[in-house]
Amino acid sequence: MEKNWINIYSSTDPVEVEILKHVLLENNIHSVNINQQDSSYLMFGTIDLYIKSNNQKKALQLIEKHQNERQS
Repeated sequence: MEKNWINIYSSTDPVEVEILKHVLLENNIHSVNINQQDSSYLMFGTIDLYIKSNNQKKALQLIEKHQNERQS
């Protein structure tokens, strides 16, 4: 991974990571997901979502907003 990229979110749910990736993209934040799950046993490992560090504050707000809407 290049410099200035940070892990903003981790999950075992690939659908949730893709949804958040799309939410970020809609707000002009490019992200990359890295799947570290075991290919035989998907219960081991996570899928990590990375963004450039200068977008951290905005990305965290968007993720929090998405999670709050999802719980409502």
